[in-house]
This record gives sequence, C-alpha cells and structure tokens, in this order.
Amino acid sequence: MSNQLSKSHLIKEISGVDPRKCMKCGKCSASCPGVAAMDIKPHQFISYVLQDEIDTLLRSKSLEICASCFTCLERCPRDVKPAKLIDAVRQLLVRQRGESLVTVDEIPEMLDEEVPGQLLVSAFRKYRR
Repeated sequence: MSNQLSKSHLIKEISGVDPRKCMKCGKCSASCPGVAAMDIKPHQFISYVLQDEIDTLLRSKSLEICASCFTCLERCPRDVKPAKLIDAVRQLLVRQRGESLVTVDEIPEMLDEEVPGQLLVSAFRKYRR
C-alpha cells in the first residue's frame, strides 16, 4: 500500500465518510459561505480524496477557510458530509506536524467564563483524535 493510499484510507476512517457516494451535484459547494475564497471547493475535496491526492489537500487554503458550519453536510442529497472529510484532513495535518492533542485532564486549565462551553466540547472532539 502506498503512502498516499494510506493517507486516503486514514481520512476515510477518521471522517467515517464514504466519498464514493458523491454524485458531483455541487450542492455542497453552492451552499458554502466560504466557497468564493476556497482553492478547492467542497465537492472537489471529495474528488481529491477519491483520487488519493492527499498532499494537495494538505496544502490547500480551504482547510483554513472552511468554517465547519456543516451547511454542505445538510445540503448533500447523498449524505456524503464534505465538512467531515475536510476536518479529517485537518486532523491528518495536525498529526503530521506532531502537535499535541488535548487530553481530558487539560480541559480544566482552559476553562474561562468568557469561553462558551460548546466551544470547549467541540475543540475536545476535534483534537482528541
């Protein structure tokens, strides 16, 4: 198995998404609020995963632009969940950089009455993988 193929497999595993279900209707990209600034649109992101072009995705500015608002997820008629694929590529990038992951024990140190609890829960889910 090639390195690229293993990255693609890992992204599918992290996201829990089957990108083969995508029919390229473009509804995800049409509804994305950040699509104008993206170099790789949500529907294209799926194609890159299918084609095992993961290194291109890792360099994409779309990783920073995607707000994880899940509008694409709601609009997809095939339940492909492009935002989850984008998040999985972000996770792969974090792992490659060797950045530390958040543990349960570290959360109390992050508590601040100005920070919404939902933000902390979301961050924990995202960075504990």
